[in-house]
Amino acid sequence: MNKIFYSPRIIASIVFVMFGLIIAAVPKNTTTPFKLTAEQILNEIKSGTQYVDAEMIAQMIVEKDPSLQLIDLRPESEFQKYSLEGAINIPIDNLLSPAYYDILNQGVMTNVFYSNGSTRANEAWMLVRQLGYQNNYVLSGGLNYWFETIMNPQAPSATSPDDEFAKYDFRKAASQALGGGAVISAEPTSSTSKAIPKPKPQGKKQAVKGGCS
Repeated sequence: MNKIFYSPRIIASIVFVMFGLIIAAVPKNTTTPFKLTAEQILNEIKSGTQYVDAEMIAQMIVEKDPSLQLIDLRPESEFQKYSLEGAINIPIDNLLSPAYYDILNQGVMTNVFYSNGSTRANEAWMLVRQLGYQNNYVLSGGLNYWFETIMNPQAPSATSPDDEFAKYDFRKAASQALGGGAVISAEPTSSTSKAIPKPKPQGKKQAVKGGCS
């Protein structure tokens, strides 16, 4: 009997087809690869593009921006005591639960992770970013910075530049619109919101503050 010899190209094609059939037969959640390398993640971390300023979030909350989805990563007990308006609770230990896949991997809403500081939110962002999920960000400084700058803003010194006074005016108006240091309820307490001045665009992203997770 004559032996049949296959060229390397034909063999490679057969292997490729067989591999595709195997992948198609395996459930999706067991074959989801990491989309970004560690080096790519590191470059994004250095650029700081994952951060959203507290001022921007305050503006979106007051204006009731429908595209904003705040995600509180703290334990449920802490979430029940205080949360940002409209936030949902996904404890970081449950982040990869299939129940939250459609929330974290989508192209409509702007998801913003937050915790007391930035550490836990950064961990969540790195995880979902490495999986290739889009539209996920981190609240710069977390709740610590939120209380310091938005809910309890400090007036600048008399010698501060005009930009600092404009920023303070915005923060003070936002604080009043959001109830000052009081706990923010999940539902609006009034049918109208007080207009607040928009923050001026900044050339560089604000440094992260707040040392706790």
